[in-house]
Amino acid sequence: MARKSKKISESRTVMTEIIMPNDTNPINNLMGGNLMRWMDIVSAICAGKHCEHHVVTVSVDNVSFDKPVPVGDVITLQAVVTRAFSTSVEIFVEVFAANMQGGNSRRCNDAYFTFVAVDDSKKRPQAIPAVLPLTAEELKRYDEALQRRQLSLLLAKKLPPEKAQKIKAELIQNL
Repeated sequence: MARKSKKISESRTVMTEIIMPNDTNPINNLMGGNLMRWMDIVSAICAGKHCEHHVVTVSVDNVSFDKPVPVGDVITLQAVVTRAFSTSVEIFVEVFAANMQGGNSRRCNDAYFTFVAVDDSKKRPQAIPAVLPLTAEELKRYDEALQRRQLSLLLAKKLPPEKAQKIKAELIQNL
């Protein structure tokens, strides 16, 4: 049984890390795998807050590594719920970097994570609260989340091909 709808702000999660030498690749930039780990952690915390259950990562979509982050910089990861389905939730994570003094601030990375809520003992999927988008940006991400979900299901062959035409038409219309 689903719970009462929740505002996106109720589960927003922010995490900050400093890039140390052991976090970097041979050219002294943050390794993508280390960034992915932190993105998974912040988004799992956000998903857990929203779902009020333990969550497990199901997928990561549309990861971008737009700008390098050098050793010594500080990154801030911000995670928000975009949409909840019956037992799964999509989380959008953005990564911002700056030097230690707060200068050279820039948006570097983003990704969409999907989690499923599970119970404490049997690890079976659990019903979760719906999302209540309040701002124009929240509503836009909420609407786009359905398209991303349908596309993922189509690519995984979990969505019948006849539904593909509707998705294709919507994607073309939004271009």
